[in-house]
Order: sequence, then structure tokens, then C-alpha cells
Amino acid sequence: MRFPKCMSRWVRPAAALLLILLLAAPPLAASGDEDSDRAPGRKMADQATRKRHFWVTSDHSKMKQLQQTFLSGDDITKACLSCHNKADEQIRKTLHWTWTDPNSPADNRMGKAQYSVNNFCISTNLMHDQKCESCHIGWKGKKGQIDCLKCHGQTEFNFSEAFEDYHAFHTSDDPEEREMAREIQESIQEAVQAVGRPTRRNCGSCHFRGGGGDGVKHGDLDSSMTKPNKSLDVHMGIDGQDFQCVRCHTTISHNIAGRIYGTPAAMDRKSLIQNDLASKIMCESCHGDRPHRAGSKPNDHTDKVACQTCHIPTVARVLPTKVWWDWSKAGKLKDGKPYNEEGPLGKHIYMSIKGEMKWAKNLVPEYMWFNGSIKTKTAKDMIDPGNVVNVGWPVGDRNDSNARIFPFKVHRGRQPYDTVNKTLLGPLLSGPHGYWTTFDWQDALTRGQKFLGLPYSGSFDFVETRYVFPSTHMVAPKEKALACVECHRRPNSRLACLTGFYMPGRDQIRLLDMAGWALVLAALLGVSLHALGRIVSRNGRRK
Repeated sequence: MRFPKCMSRWVRPAAALLLILLLAAPPLAASGDEDSDRAPGRKMADQATRKRHFWVTSDHSKMKQLQQTFLSGDDITKACLSCHNKADEQIRKTLHWTWTDPNSPADNRMGKAQYSVNNFCISTNLMHDQKCESCHIGWKGKKGQIDCLKCHGQTEFNFSEAFEDYHAFHTSDDPEEREMAREIQESIQEAVQAVGRPTRRNCGSCHFRGGGGDGVKHGDLDSSMTKPNKSLDVHMGIDGQDFQCVRCHTTISHNIAGRIYGTPAAMDRKSLIQNDLASKIMCESCHGDRPHRAGSKPNDHTDKVACQTCHIPTVARVLPTKVWWDWSKAGKLKDGKPYNEEGPLGKHIYMSIKGEMKWAKNLVPEYMWFNGSIKTKTAKDMIDPGNVVNVGWPVGDRNDSNARIFPFKVHRGRQPYDTVNKTLLGPLLSGPHGYWTTFDWQDALTRGQKFLGLPYSGSFDFVETRYVFPSTHMVAPKEKALACVECHRRPNSRLACLTGFYMPGRDQIRLLDMAGWALVLAALLGVSLHALGRIVSRNGRRK
């Protein structure tokens, strides 16, 4: 190409460079084809989760059954069941009611209401522990009627307080107090009539605060997820997809899809295209097993690396989560009274009733092979107190075709065990005879083991334990996903703890490294010789 002579010498190369850039640039997407550059997994997800306008066939505010005078929670349940007459039968068979893994051995049942233990609140003592019952979906715990509004109520309403006030005022001789009672009853009826599909607030009333407080257990579930932005979770963000929990945790006959103790959440990894009736709780359900653009290297990882590993870089990004709980330090008093001590993150780092605790924000998960099952200890299982006890630990290894490298929050602590029987102990914590009242470990352990129907030698000590929580929420936007170097580097690889296989960038094989450097040096030498030859030949032509 010839340029006019008027062009100065510096304009010519600039114009040539601009022309090269224009020719090399990819074509712009045609108008209306803004989706053409999206990864297949994103397109599949849009198709599978296209926003729907849910509709209802009944206006509960017009139902006569819900316009009656309600005197208790049981009255509300009876009114609900007068129409939804299969709900009670269904609920009482679900995990949310039984707190029992139906697939666990009959002589060693797992579950909160059975022999399972953990290293935060330790044990529910077959539902004798009153605090544990506060999250159950019954009006009076597992022993009472089902509480339909725990999951379906759409208002934040304190029924217990309302019923107490109503009973105090409605028989009064004071006209003003009787009027107050009438207004309270109207508020109760409005709250009963405001029902719908479960929301994040409904599910979070238990799951955000399990284990004794907001963010204690999971790390990826706390009250910040009630109304998150998409920077915190791209699926649940109110400025994004605004998914409710039931969007992924699909439900059949009140059985909510999800992990069931030692039973895998799903036995296969099919997408909705392959099986549109599958319980949709896997990433592949919407994104497929090749979610990235064709030829993209991350697609080569999906058979061994879970999507969550790259797309959940940290948990507890807004509120801190508990990472250490030492029960052996509990029971200290100041001036003869229990006390609490607050730490720098605004959380208790010491409580007389609970012991010493540690919290963390922006916590980097720990990575392990995981096939969907968690192996948990029960109060019947023997332990080795000479080592850290894995109370709950992922199942799987690199030879397991169903296992993937998966992120976990690991909760560590110290808890009581029987030094003679070599089993973890389940103390009674709440109530007039619980440890939180008496500060008497011996009595609390004796009562707890009696409730469980298990032996106790009378001799106890404390052992260090670990317990895992799979990280599946707080999915970050794609621009905040992990870069390759986070794992493929030496040192400080996120996957440094996973051994038994070679990972480029992280691992070092001297012979292979030498061969690689030899190839690099040979290439540099070849390029240099070629350049030198060109220079010599050009000078020769000029002469």
C-alpha cells in the first residue's frame, strides 16, 4: 500500500498499524444479536430459569376458614389443613420434621433427632433440648402440630406475643383493652391470610441462624442472603435473578431437595435437558457439563473440579462466620456471674455458657474431593482421641468418578468425650437442668446421655474435632471467579493440600522442568539465529 508523499514519516507506520488492527479485530455482533458471544452454559441457564410470573388459583384473604377467631397456633394449623388435607401426612414424613436420615442403619440412626453429633451445639438429645426445637417446623417443636406459616407465612409476625396479648385483653372489662384485643385479632388474621411459596426469609429463619446465631454454621448462609445483591450471589441477588431457595431446592410432596446427612443430594449429574423432572440442585442442571465457550480451558476441568470451586472464591463476605468453638473453656465467671466478651468483628469471642470462639470474614474455603456424601460421627461411634476427630467429613477421592474438588468451610473446636468408652458425648444444654443454667458438665453429660439412651462412664475430657460445610451459595459474578494462577502456582496454591496427582504450575518434576526449559532455550536460540540471519542478509543486499 502506498501513502501520499505529504504524509510524514511517523504517520505512515501509524496508519498501517491502525489498518492491521481493524483487519484483525473480530466482527461486531449484529444488532439484536447481543447474545451471540455468551457461553453455552449461560444460554442454557437463561432457557432453564427464564423468569416466570407465578400465579395462584385462590385468594386466601377471602377464605372463611381464615377469617375466624384464632386462639392458638393449633387453630391456625387446623384451618390450613381443612383445605390442604394431605399436608400434615406429607410433612411428618419429611426430613424437616423427622430430622432423621431414613437411609442410615437402623441401629445407629443419623440425624439431629437421633444420634448424630456436631462440634457447635453438639447434640439435640432426641428433641429434649428446648433451644434446638426453636427451629423445628412445629408450633411446639416436633411434639406439636405442624406450623404451616414457618415456611409459607409472608409477614414477619410474632404469633406467640400476639396470642398472649389477645388472651390478656379480650375478656377485660375495660372497653379500650377489648378494642386492643379486636385489633390484635385482626392482625393475626391478616398474617394468617398472607401466605405463599417459601421465600429466602422463610428458609433463612432457621438456616441462616442454625448452630446458635447468625452465620455460625455454614459461612455461605447468613442473614445477608435475605436481600443480597448479585455481587454477593448472582442467582439470589435482588438486582439480578432474584432466585428464592425453592428455585433450585425443588420440592415434591413437601420433600425439599438437598443433602440428606450421609445420603448424596443427587446420584447423577444430568441437566434439565436430559431430565426435566430431576431435582434441580446441581450446577449442571442449568449450565450443562460444558458451560464455557467452545475451546475454553475451564471446560476441561468440569469432570474433576466442581463449579463452586472457581465461582465461590470466599464465603462470609458480608457477615463473619464461626471457625472455632472450644467448649473446654466454658464455665468461667466474673464476680460469680456468667459474662460475654466481644471481639473485633462484633461477635462474641467468649461466653461463659459456650466457651471460646473465633470468627472470620472473607474466608477462603478449604478444598477436598467430594462425591456428595458426608460421613458423620454419631454418639455411638468410637473415636481415637489421640488425633483430631472428623465429626463430619466429605466422602470421595480422585479415583471416584462421581467426586469433584469441592470447597468447604471447616469448623474446628473442642468438645467433650467419654474417656473410657471412647465416644463423643451429648450434653443437655438448655432448660433448668442444662449446662447453660447449672455450669455442671458432669450433670449435663449424665442427663444428656440418659436422654439418648447411651452409656456414660462418668469420666470425660475434651477432644479436638473438625466438621465440614459444603459451600454452594454466595456464587460470585464471573469477573470475580478464581484466576488459574490461584491454584496453578507455587507456593500458596489453593489446592496445596490435595496430593497424589500432578498439577502444572503447582508441582515440580525436575526432569520435566529441565526438558521444558531446554525447549524454551532452544526456541529462543532459533529465533535469535533467524533474526541474525535476516539482518546479515539484508545488509548484504544493501551493499
